[in-house]
Amino acid sequence: MKKITALIVTLLVLTGMTSMAFAETVTLSYSNFFPPTHIQSKLADEWCKEVEARTGGKVKINYYPGGTLTKAKQTYDGVTEGISDIGMSALAYSRGRFPVMAAVDLPMGYTSGAQATMVANAVFDEFKPRELRDVHPLFFHAHGPGLLFTTEKPVTTLEELKGQKIRATGNSAKLVKALGGTPVAQSMSTCYQSLQKGVVDGSMHPVESNKGWKLAEVVKFGTESFPVAYTTTFFVVMNKDKWNELDADTQKIITQLNKEFAVKHGQAWDESDAAGKAFFMEKGGKFVSLSQDEAARWVEAALPVMEDYKKEVAKKKVDGGKVVDFILDTMTQ
Repeated sequence: MKKITALIVTLLVLTGMTSMAFAETVTLSYSNFFPPTHIQSKLADEWCKEVEARTGGKVKINYYPGGTLTKAKQTYDGVTEGISDIGMSALAYSRGRFPVMAAVDLPMGYTSGAQATMVANAVFDEFKPRELRDVHPLFFHAHGPGLLFTTEKPVTTLEELKGQKIRATGNSAKLVKALGGTPVAQSMSTCYQSLQKGVVDGSMHPVESNKGWKLAEVVKFGTESFPVAYTTTFFVVMNKDKWNELDADTQKIITQLNKEFAVKHGQAWDESDAAGKAFFMEKGGKFVSLSQDEAARWVEAALPVMEDYKKEVAKKKVDGGKVVDFILDTMTQ
């Protein structure tokens, strides 16, 4: 009888230990629209592996790149609805939904991805916008200077841009319109085909996309429109309930990791820009510059984009002027 009792106790203990082991392991899903070969996708995969390593295996993440779980435009809602636990995509794909963060994408004249990434996270930390209250934001990153690329004709004046159909999203679409072009809203994943088939005459995108998305194969000219260079802010967010289920130590580990990887993503954008420029030129692409006077014209033409932003977000009780001033101050630090 004693042996049977001892055996039962042993089994109960082992069962309890096994249950605890399973309870301590959390498996999450991560959806990303970037293709698996893109550096931003590789970094996301690296982040997943690092989370598992630093938490001692308590958190494991199944990674789904290339829009296999949710497409670019559905990623944010996919996280809130629990289709994925974590997601990365561009805020600009949900135009008008993120009024505070949208200021980051304005044509501020960014000089690097590291700078734009720093600005994006600083804006979130400063204003803690309610527009993101239905998720737990992990971090943000943003690409280097967004420039104009065209397929058939070089553009060095506003007159040459007039009437051309340019793929652009969010505030970059407003910039295209202000400069005289016709914006066509499309995600980056559809850009190559649209350029190749002549659906659009060009695209507003960072230099890195010429290699990262192979766009150098279909665009021939790049306009060095740095005075009105914009960026696109990318979010990495987590389902709020899933985040709250994590213990405090795990949350602390991931929060620290987020700070490190925000910097890595920003630096990667700049490294990718250099590679994208080389690839563009290898494919026969040519950069054209704006004269000093023409650059001033582009800056003046873009000013209404800033003013329109302030008016639009005021309807949502957002002080756009305050956000814009904060960004400009941050950029000079």
